[in-house]
Amino acid sequence: MSEADRPGRRMARRRGPALRGQTLRGGRLRYWLMPGIGVKRWLALVLAGELALALAGAFVLKQVYREIIVPGPLEGVVYVLTLQFLPYGLRAIPFLVAGIVAFSVGVLQLTRTLLLPFGEPSGPLVEVIYQKRYLARGPRVVAIGGGTGLSALLRGLKEHTSNITAVVTVADDGGSSGKLRAELGIAPMGDIRNCIAALADTEPLMTRLLQYRFPEDAALAPGLGGHAFGNLLIAAMSAIEDDFQEGVRQSNRVLAVRGQVVPAAPVPLTLHARLADGSEMHGQSSIARANGIERVWVTPSDVGSTAEVLEAIAEADFIVMGPGSLYTSLLPSLLIPEVRDAVAASRALRCYVCNVATQVGETEGYGLAAHLAALTLHVGPGLVDVVLANDDFSAVPPVDGLGQPVRLDWVRPAGGPGLVTRHVVDPQNAHRHDSDLLAAALMDILQERGRSRPLLHVASTA
Repeated sequence: MSEADRPGRRMARRRGPALRGQTLRGGRLRYWLMPGIGVKRWLALVLAGELALALAGAFVLKQVYREIIVPGPLEGVVYVLTLQFLPYGLRAIPFLVAGIVAFSVGVLQLTRTLLLPFGEPSGPLVEVIYQKRYLARGPRVVAIGGGTGLSALLRGLKEHTSNITAVVTVADDGGSSGKLRAELGIAPMGDIRNCIAALADTEPLMTRLLQYRFPEDAALAPGLGGHAFGNLLIAAMSAIEDDFQEGVRQSNRVLAVRGQVVPAAPVPLTLHARLADGSEMHGQSSIARANGIERVWVTPSDVGSTAEVLEAIAEADFIVMGPGSLYTSLLPSLLIPEVRDAVAASRALRCYVCNVATQVGETEGYGLAAHLAALTLHVGPGLVDVVLANDDFSAVPPVDGLGQPVRLDWVRPAGGPGLVTRHVVDPQNAHRHDSDLLAAALMDILQERGRSRPLLHVASTA
């Protein structure tokens, strides 16, 4: 496909109603008219009542206008007020315009006044109603993974549905999360923090707050150097509740996220890897830089998941695995036996989102085939119904990025998962997914499943 065709493809990915990836920025009037919002019926009743009152008033005025004569100086005043200087057919127009303006302003201000005692909404009223009524009826989506890939996915998904459960890895042992894990003995919360920030209603302001890191040489805050504020918030909430899971649950509530973010396991996990030379490595931060990974596993090996994770997977309409670091973000969650078995038993559509670029060390030199081979080796066949991969390689690579675009070198075997290729990369960063494009592509796949199953290879079209 020529370069000239790409803008058309991108526009095709973005067009359509809200379920095609539009956000709530601008043009809010159309959201009042969305099916399921629950305001049109009452608005119609109000309009019917206003119309009845207006008709009653019109009959009275018509009778007065025809039968009562006002002589003397007031005759000119009545002449102007009744618009007799206009043709008869145009006299209703000024009153119509004034009535519409007054009615609209009155209803809006009345609604705001009535809602004022219940607290200031987190955004424009229509956005709050749209989220609570329309997005609450969206598909139930479970997203499994971690790292920046999962948070990018969630940032796009929350514009399509509020029924999101992010199942986040707890194997991180580096940075602020690693320090708190070692000092407090709780599961790492770095990826959980990223996902909460992505799903927050007040994002990106909430993102800036939760991602803020205290300077390493902070003289006024000894001991806080290098820690992200969001990590400290979740750690404090866990200490207040005396339980890590409850701390994360309350963090979801306090920060008003759309959906929920839950840890894949209630205890911290340790990631291990065997390399091609037979040596073994331990710890997520070390394995992320390793070359020639052959196998990874987690300890404790008999760790269970949480009731929230298993319940969300069982009730899901759509399970999305990835994007994110293959060995250090995605597999640690899927290697938990209860999570893997729950995904395998689920009747939901299960989609694996392949990364758009390789990662130095961890997946260096991997194409789509190598990604799928590693996934199948660790979790077994049959866990994925459809694969989503990027097919646009024109994005601008980051200046300091050493990864390469993931090659589309996989051929669907008989009985294997379907393959869908779309333009889902960020045009300004070849190592990142575009949140809106990725979410729109996934919603397309979910809709396509109802029309055609099994889903065979579907290439991008304009």
